[in-house]
Amino acid sequence: MAELITKKDVILKAEHIDKSFGVTHAVKDVCLDFSRGEVRGLIGENGSGKSTFCSMLTGIYPIGSGKFVLDGKELHVKNQVEANREGVSIIVQEMGTLSGLTVAENIFLGNEDRFVKAGIKNGGAMNREAQSYLDKYGFNHIHAGDLIDNYDFEDRKLIEIVKATYFDPKVVVIDETTTTLGQSGRQELYKHMKRIRDDGNTVIFISHDLTEVIEQCDTISVLRDGALIDTVQAKDVTEDDLKRLMVGRELGDRYYRTDYGEPVSNEVVLSVKNVTVPGQIKNISFELHKGEILGIGGLSECGMHEVGKSAFGASYDRTGEVTLADGTHIDSIPTAIKKSIAYVSKDRDNESLVISDTIRDNICLPSLTELAHGGLLFGKNMNGFADKFASLISVKMTGVGQFVSDLSGGNKQKVALARWIGKDSDIIVLDSPTRGIDVKVKADIYALMSEMKKQGKSIIMISEEILELLGMSDRILVMKDGEISGEFQRSAELTEEDIIAKMV
Repeated sequence: MAELITKKDVILKAEHIDKSFGVTHAVKDVCLDFSRGEVRGLIGENGSGKSTFCSMLTGIYPIGSGKFVLDGKELHVKNQVEANREGVSIIVQEMGTLSGLTVAENIFLGNEDRFVKAGIKNGGAMNREAQSYLDKYGFNHIHAGDLIDNYDFEDRKLIEIVKATYFDPKVVVIDETTTTLGQSGRQELYKHMKRIRDDGNTVIFISHDLTEVIEQCDTISVLRDGALIDTVQAKDVTEDDLKRLMVGRELGDRYYRTDYGEPVSNEVVLSVKNVTVPGQIKNISFELHKGEILGIGGLSECGMHEVGKSAFGASYDRTGEVTLADGTHIDSIPTAIKKSIAYVSKDRDNESLVISDTIRDNICLPSLTELAHGGLLFGKNMNGFADKFASLISVKMTGVGQFVSDLSGGNKQKVALARWIGKDSDIIVLDSPTRGIDVKVKADIYALMSEMKKQGKSIIMISEEILELLGMSDRILVMKDGEISGEFQRSAELTEEDIIAKMV
């Protein structure tokens, strides 16, 4: 279909962009025009090529073939610093700041020479300029001279917004950034997207939240299997229209559970009593039953993510008790794994996976003891084990020897799940299990959760998505300010408003 562009002033042209990774053809002869003063949505299923396309634009990957032309000049950038200097920047989905550096050093990373004179860096001048940008953006609570490690994930994403836009780039790519932000952080990002557009520059916005895409974008381009399918006006389409373009067929909303009123076992498999983590959660108590999906929800900083870590024995300074039915106290990660507890973190690149290693090694890692024979590990056994569970959950890959870093977000999430399916864990803690993945992969994960429930597995699902909580949970605990503020049983009459009332 022909691309629909209403604005005539084209700022960026992508001409026949193509890219392959081995036998995987990631981007296929994509031609796109981006207009000045536009927010362009770029959507598609995981593995559709959207992040690869933008990675070539911003110097993260070399271009396979074709060219990008910005304001009439062909781009030749080999890294993000060069791309920034040409007027193109990116805010990535996962962590885009470096630990051990200050906030100011992260903001000006690659451009520190502007503060160097006679070989000496003027740290005070760097801090003052960085602080002026932070204050201008309304991020006054962040201090330029502080170590970046002093700030949580969301604040570090706000710092990345400053880092990517303070120099007034012509094109800003926002790649799945909103999935890591709470509601307040999202509103800040939306505000700066509009500012960039109103200044006559362009935003390329990648998100799997189709409601968000329609609300925030002017036009939307859809990729499928690396190829451009169509570009449409946001005001003219519905979520179902976009889903159909993304997957090539109708995909309804029936991937949530449809059962109501089915009893949950009285058998308690995990008991959490008076668990407190200073500054995070206080006096959290609940029980998890056999074959139950227990949803835990709330606003971004309510403490729900720390509950998941506590149940896995991963929290620092934790008091209180996490106990299994046999009386075992879960006070460490090795004990949790040994006692058949699994944990998939919200921060999958840093806490759930070893992204610099292979799919095989990631899937096998929790099961090395079971895979060893006579104290030795054999490649053939590991390959077969990893291939079995990667195939079971439909990981899109060239083979189990492929590095996890080369996978799309949804396929990374599948690998994170496959390692625990292979371990055959009885209790699974899923923190934001569908964060940053497309509707098709969401359906796969929901089906997998339902199957584990039928097998008698018990799941703690932590989620900021209310529809996900309503659609998948047998019981929902709502958190606010580090405490449980409400509890709901699964019901067809339970509404989003009921949940929200206990969150705020």
